[in-house]
Formats: sequence, C-alpha cells, structure tokens
Amino acid sequence: MQAADSAQRNDGLTALFEAARAVRERAHAPYSRFRVGAALRDERGTIHAGCNVENAAYPVGTCAEAGAIAAMIAGGGRRIAEILVCGDGAGLVTPCGACRQRIREFAGPDTPIHAAGPDRIAKTFTLAALLPESFGPETLGD
Repeated sequence: MQAADSAQRNDGLTALFEAARAVRERAHAPYSRFRVGAALRDERGTIHAGCNVENAAYPVGTCAEAGAIAAMIAGGGRRIAEILVCGDGAGLVTPCGACRQRIREFAGPDTPIHAAGPDRIAKTFTLAALLPESFGPETLGD
C-alpha cells in the first residue's frame, strides 16, 4: 500500500509541476523577463494555476501565486493542500514575502511548498519553514 501511495503522490506532484510549467509560458513579463508559474492543489484535489502579470506602472503587477490562489477561490476551493512555484534562474524561486502571507491565509504550517525550475523540482519546504511564527486568520480570533 505504501508504494501505491508514493506513486500516487509522485503523479500528483508531476501534475502540479506540469501545470505550473505550462502556465509559466503564458506569463506577461515584458519588463523583468522573469516568467513565473504557480500551481496549487486545493482541499478537493483540484489543481489551479496562475502566472505573473507585470504592469508598466510598477508595482501593480500580480504574482503567479496570487493568480493561482484567485483561481482556487473562483473555482470554489478554500484550502491549499500544496503549491508549486516554477521560475527561471540559477537560484531557488520561492514565493515572495507577500505571497508567503497570501498562501498562509489558505494553508497551514505543514503545507508543502515546492520550488522548481523549468526542468525539475529543486526543493520542498513547509510553509512554517518559509514563514515561521506567522500571522494568520486564527490570530484574529473568531
């Protein structure tokens, strides 16, 4: 059973990677030329994707993660089970600080965040590792 679970997990991660890589190609990044794609899986198992959309009037562009989260909400999802960010460059492409907080609104500390380049998944973090001691909805109380 464990081998089957592992294979299913790898297939799910491959699907996230492919979705992020595909949407990255559609990014609107004429100023930075730094295209980013993000794909997340919601609590129902549905994948939602987004890409960065730059604007001549900096900083009103939109990050890929924000686009994926907006697509999730528009599609009826409410929780991020995992998210993958795919970008260019020699270093790891992880969510910016603002996106880490956006992710935190819909995810818990153990939520996996995968950093990938166009050819491979480079590293996986938890949200808690990228945003320790975070401020979230529960901080405000009910």
